[in-house]
Order: sequence, then C-alpha cells, then structure tokens
Amino acid sequence: MSRAPARLRILHTEASLGWGGQEIRVLTEARGVGRLGHDVLLAAPPESRIYAEAARFEVETLALPIGRKRPRGLWALRRELVERRFDVVNTHSSTDAWLTALACTTLGGAPSIVRTRHISAAIPANGATRWLYAHATNRVVTTGERLRQQVMRETGIDGARVVSIPTGIDLVRFQPGERGPVRAALGLPGNVPLIGIVATLRSWKGHRHLLEALAAMTRKDAVLVIVGDGPQRAALEALAAVPGLAGRVVFAGNQADVAPWMQAFDVFCLPSYANEGVPQSLMQAMACGLAVVTTPVGSIEEIVTDGDTGVLVPPEDPVRLGKAIEKLLADPELRATLGRRAAEVARERFGEERMVEGMVAVFREAVLARG
Repeated sequence: MSRAPARLRILHTEASLGWGGQEIRVLTEARGVGRLGHDVLLAAPPESRIYAEAARFEVETLALPIGRKRPRGLWALRRELVERRFDVVNTHSSTDAWLTALACTTLGGAPSIVRTRHISAAIPANGATRWLYAHATNRVVTTGERLRQQVMRETGIDGARVVSIPTGIDLVRFQPGERGPVRAALGLPGNVPLIGIVATLRSWKGHRHLLEALAAMTRKDAVLVIVGDGPQRAALEALAAVPGLAGRVVFAGNQADVAPWMQAFDVFCLPSYANEGVPQSLMQAMACGLAVVTTPVGSIEEIVTDGDTGVLVPPEDPVRLGKAIEKLLADPELRATLGRRAAEVARERFGEERMVEGMVAVFREAVLARG
C-alpha cells in the first residue's frame, strides 16, 4: 500500500490581487503547515497584496504572472511544476485553479490538485467547470458545510472528495480585553457606544446598510468604527458625510493587527448579503467576547446561533439591523451573555491548529489518491 511522504512539498497558488479574509487564510494556513515541517511555497503575481504580505507571515513566495488566464502564466506555472516536483498544489481562486489544472494535464506525474473554495458565489454551470471540479481536481475544501453542499450540488463532484475545514484564528491574540485602555491607545472615544465592523470595503459586505441603520437609529450617541479599506471607500465616505452621520463614523483603514480594535468595540456587525463562507472577522469578534449582529448568509449560521452566540437579521434590511444594534446597546447584560457564549464557542471550535491539521490530512489523502 502506497504512503504519502512524511514531508510534503506543497505549492499554494493565488491569483487574487486583493486583500481580505481569503488571502489571510491562505497565508495563515501556509505558515501553520510549514511550522509542522512541510515544504510550503506560495505562487502569486508580484503586484499582488498577498505577495507583499507573505514575508510577514513567514511564507516563502514565488513571483509568477498568474493574475490573468494567459499563456504566459500557464507556461511559467508549468515550468515550476516540472522543476520543483511538488506533491500537492492548493489552488484558491478561479484563475489560478484553471492555470494549474491545464498545466497538470500536460505533465506526466503531475501533483495532486486541492481546490479551496472560500466564498459562496455561484459556480458556473457548464461542462468545463464540471471537468475542473470533478476530474482535474483531486479534493475540494470549503470553509463551511453549506458551501460544501453548494459545491456538490453545482458541480456534480462526489461528496467523498469534498470536505469542510473552517478557517482557524489565533486564539492567543483574539480574546477579551480591557476596553478603556485599548480605546485610549487607539485614540477612540472612551465614553460612547462603539459599533464596529472589520471587513474589506466591498459592496456585498453591507457597509452601506450599516450606515443606513446608524442614521435611522433613535440613539444618536453611538459611533461606528469601520476597519478596512477597499473599492467602496469613497462611496461610503460620501454616505457618512450626510447630516445625522457626520462625526459619527470613523474610517480606520487597514490595520496590521485588528485584535485591539475588536477589543475596543461594544457591538460587532457584519451585515453581508452575498458571497460569504465563514468570515474570519466574525470569528475573531466572537473570540474577543463581543456580541455580534450578522446575517444568515453563506455559512454564517454554522457559527452564529440567533439568541445564543449572536443576533441574526435579514440581509439588506437596515431597519431590522438598527433595531438589533439598539437592543444590544440598551441591554449590557444581554451583550455580556451573548459575548461570553460566543467566546466559549470560539475557544472550542476556531483554533488555527484544527484548520492546519485538517488541511494536512486532506493533502495526504490527495497524494494517496493520485497513486
């Protein structure tokens, strides 16, 4: 019976030029697997944010022109696969998944392909995509069980080859803190309710609905702190400048360490309306003991139970969102109860170790299945 090598040679590919939970998971996972003694390399476009950030995560990088589906990127990737002889390639976005699959079909003794599906966007319903998932790819990893069911339903892949491995977070960094000192260190007001969101400024994260909810709330002393940056920033800043919101919204931009910001908030909100898996920021907020308000989108319901570990409201409903926030701000005991329960669930389920160990097991399965 064949066995996978004790020390795996793993290539991660990521075509994305953006920065958010997906890219952070790729680097966190790669670092964790490397610390277990495996050889891990990340291939990414040299102009991408993940390429620039990899050193901070102790991940070795390889600059490849894989940001677009072009022959140049295909042949560059194929050359590296021939020269380096990886055991596994873990793909993360559509472009690099296609380039990897096409490169491997032209090689003898090609590495196994593991495709990680991070978001719940619809998968194209065509024969080429079904080939990519059901034949070219050896294993598919999703960040939540609902996403796993979606992949099986939309691609026809055998369920035995699809596994859900939620993203893990650093439970040493993300834990409850002393709100007063943290606010002082960050320059945030110490005597007003702070509502927080940590997310890339993309439309489907629901920042606009959160601003609309804040404007409609009867309580006018609450301040919204937006941590993150992205393509929607200018539009959101314009919305925040209207009468009733001016002076009540802080745009903090990207932060290398978001843990102190989480610890400064009274309530955390993530009103996404599309594309979510299991959002890291939501897990981080729960680990920090925050009462969270979010939506039943993607696999969020797998970690947030309404009335137990947080509050769920319908997506794209600023009125219900605002009422849920106001209820929590008016009831410190409820906030504390939800926060304690959220932190308990985080400690039980959200550790990085579970993610890393799960991924290594999948890599080994993929190598053995290749034969």
